[in-house]
Amino acid sequence: MNIILLGPPGAGKGTQAQKLVAERNMVQLSTGDMLRAARTSGTEMGKKVAAVMDAGNLVTDEIVIGLIREQLENGAEGGFIFDGFPRTLTQADALDALLSEMGQSLDAVIELRVDDEVLVHRIVNRAEEARAAGEPVRADDNEEALRVRLVAYYKQTSPLIGYYYAKGDLKSVDGLASMDDVAASIAKALA
Repeated sequence: MNIILLGPPGAGKGTQAQKLVAERNMVQLSTGDMLRAARTSGTEMGKKVAAVMDAGNLVTDEIVIGLIREQLENGAEGGFIFDGFPRTLTQADALDALLSEMGQSLDAVIELRVDDEVLVHRIVNRAEEARAAGEPVRADDNEEALRVRLVAYYKQTSPLIGYYYAKGDLKSVDGLASMDDVAASIAKALA
């Protein structure tokens, strides 16, 4: 089973992906993790990634699709979870073409729906509690940075909701429910 998790920053995509990995033996394809691993791998693709990143440039869609291709070629018993990719309609088209070329397809796109104000409040409060407890906190887990990240999400990534809805692949769940309730909603959507 191949799925995409969509939702704004802080909606819980990473948490839910980890649950799916543990419960369904899926492989989480996080573009950030793949880029970091490729950079230190010593492979031809890794050398390309390192050169682009060392120059301070953004990695191209072509390189990211190449990394995804490598992962798909290695296979995964339970399928793949695309977390943080695609982010744009161009990337969605490239992913569809790659999956088709490899004889695979998407089984579902799960949207974690959230209310922005509740989400910002929840993340800021959680960050403050973590700081008070001396736990590590993302530097951008503050209201101003979160609002900037939300604007970027709505500009670039939210068009994917309509794209996948029109294709009949989109399933929406309440991303503000408890972690276990969100996981149960995702399991039901994937049944």
